Amino acid sequence: MLSTGRFLRAPISLSRVLPAGRMAYLSGVPRAHASCLSGKGAGIFLPRRGLRTASHPMLALADRGSSFMATGRVTSVTQPGILKRVNIAIFRRPASTAASEHEKSGHARRTVDAPIVGYWTLFCASMVFGIIVWGGLTRLTESGLSIVEWAPISGAKLPTSDAAWEAEFEKYKQFPEYHKVHIGITLDDFKKIYFMEWFHRNIGRLFGVVYLVPAAYFVSKGMVSRAGIAKMGGLGLLLLGQGAMGWYMVSSGLEKELGEHPDAVPRVSQYRLTSHLSLAYLLYAGLSLYGWNVFRANRLANMRVANPEVLRALLQEPAVVSYRRKITAATLLVGTTCMSGAMVAGLDAGLIYNEFPTMGLGIAPPLSELWNQHFARGDPSAMWRNLTENPATVQLGHRILAMTTFFTLSALWWQGRRLPLPRAARVALHAMYGLAWVQVALGISTLVNFVPIAYASAHQANSVLLLASALGLYHTLRPLPRILL
Repeated sequence: MLSTGRFLRAPISLSRVLPAGRMAYLSGVPRAHASCLSGKGAGIFLPRRGLRTASHPMLALADRGSSFMATGRVTSVTQPGILKRVNIAIFRRPASTAASEHEKSGHARRTVDAPIVGYWTLFCASMVFGIIVWGGLTRLTESGLSIVEWAPISGAKLPTSDAAWEAEFEKYKQFPEYHKVHIGITLDDFKKIYFMEWFHRNIGRLFGVVYLVPAAYFVSKGMVSRAGIAKMGGLGLLLLGQGAMGWYMVSSGLEKELGEHPDAVPRVSQYRLTSHLSLAYLLYAGLSLYGWNVFRANRLANMRVANPEVLRALLQEPAVVSYRRKITAATLLVGTTCMSGAMVAGLDAGLIYNEFPTMGLGIAPPLSELWNQHFARGDPSAMWRNLTENPATVQLGHRILAMTTFFTLSALWWQGRRLPLPRAARVALHAMYGLAWVQVALGISTLVNFVPIAYASAHQANSVLLLASALGLYHTLRPLPRILL
């Protein structure tokens, strides 16, 4: 009697003595149905190397009291009742059936993106990381309002002549920041802050080219699956939205009304700054997850994942599933804390209460300061504005979120150490925990030292790395996909 599993993608290598009816589990080969062989002259039909299939079940061979090795052909036959020959014809589908399925699926259809797509998306993610860090430096040096026009094409060129520089400087003098922040700066000082903003915008322009041109090429060459095309389109729209939000943010700091109020400080809206940074973090997260998913799918398709069925079963264990949900919530908490940090930056709230863990004479400022009618703008129903416009309240909220995030990640690290997690997940778990400590240390150091540029920039850069480690842990705990080739 002969019973086989589905087609195998790679040659089989069996070296275990299997009693009749037992299942064999091979390293790198998924589960299969058992095959029972008996009688003189019984044979098993093995597939050719490289034969593609929708799944990769393992073929179990059994013959009481017998053992063998199979590598695409029988290498030794020394006992009666063992396989005598190999015939793969049974594994060949009828030509008509294969042609029919080929016509239905289409020759160019892909189910796994090409590996180069993964390298490209991760490179794009690294560019977004650089843009976030440089954007933070631009804000810390108060350079973001030095270019007062939005010229996507002509603005890519840096002024070269003295006349061009003088023209840009005269434009800048027409706006409130020159009169209230950079009072009486020289042309040389203006060139420095202008370059910071110009370089930030040009990194964004370069990123647009690096993303859109290869994306169009990969799609035109059929190197991307249908799902991948949808993801690329979504990330492309996010990229365009990020650029538009960037100018919308800058324009909020160029309003002439800011110069008419004596107590008004020309700065961009903290709401728009937070939105701008949120889109950047989302773009970074989307590109990173997309790249990791491409690599994972290719490793599965190429049979480079050791014991995939064992790993799949492990990732579906109730304890691991529950832990993955907690990691998902913790990742969202990390992102929320990062966004509250953007609110702190937008209000310059780090320049007050520069001590830790206290704020003034206690753990928190007086309630009359945290919930002040001044920020309600005369509307008793708008006291909620204290949460987003009162620097003291915003800083306290960021402190609470930061410490909540730290203790949450610490608890998850302690719990994860006791779970049978895959090696990649353990690496990501320890990295996340270590980066959480670094983030807290940088945050406190930035605060107590009155926000020095180096500390503040490192604090923002590490927040991206912390988010990346949490995303990486979440990714390694996701269920393994079923790859259809």
